[in-house]
Amino acid sequence: MKYSKINNVVGWICFFIATLTYILTLEPSVSFWDCGEFIASAFKMQVVHQPGAPLFLMIQRFFSMLAMGDVTKVAYFMNVGSAIASGATILFLFWTVTALAKKVLVKKGEESARAT
Repeated sequence: MKYSKINNVVGWICFFIATLTYILTLEPSVSFWDCGEFIASAFKMQVVHQPGAPLFLMIQRFFSMLAMGDVTKVAYFMNVGSAIASGATILFLFWTVTALAKKVLVKKGEESARAT
């Protein structure tokens, strides 16, 4: 198998394991910290204070629609959205670490010699 295919497969495996772990352990409603503010703001599409929040709120609004009008499930589905986003963070972190490790550990010309 080629390095890139193995790297992609292992990255996606890390994503699915992390996402499954996050989903199985997520809070079914609002947590103690700032989550309530973000859930209310995303559900009503209001303005919050952090930079980067508009993208987060649009993604969370999409996940709130999965509750199909049941306002008691909105927080759960928004937490699922956060779990999937966290799993994607693990995926991109894995790919970043392997790309940096490849640049540091593999010398020029060595990669093409291994491929033959």
